[in-house]
Amino acid sequence: MDFLTLTIGKQKNIALIAHDSKKHEMIEWCEANKEILKGHFLCGTGTTARMITEATGLPVKGYNSGPLGGDQQIGAKIVEGRIDFVVFFSDPLTAQPHDPDVKALLRIAQVYDIPIANNKATADFMISSPLMNETYDHRVINFHEAIADRAKTL
Repeated sequence: MDFLTLTIGKQKNIALIAHDSKKHEMIEWCEANKEILKGHFLCGTGTTARMITEATGLPVKGYNSGPLGGDQQIGAKIVEGRIDFVVFFSDPLTAQPHDPDVKALLRIAQVYDIPIANNKATADFMISSPLMNETYDHRVINFHEAIADRAKTL
């Protein structure tokens, strides 16, 4: 299988997402890491983005709320190469009406080898990594070639 090398730039495109019961934890995490985050482009699902901006002053581009397609919008940005890093404080103890969208987002982040934190501890490790201050090359499957090869066999 053929691979492509993609580069995550020194300035990261970071998606910030939090289920309702985790939004205050996300805001606290953003406030604690404000000096690092202000050097990166931030986006997030609707309510989370708005709440982070209001509480911290960090500019966070908002997409739709998760249940209204925001998780899928962020997944599409990953596919387009416009999101490098995801911090998603999810609530494992509460059923979510848009759970299939959440799973699709997590899956696409894995497919495109995007760092993703699902809790504060992982987010702390990721944001304190020396890789936050440099470019990072990673390899992903060359999907265009894989599709062309598959079409030849059908």
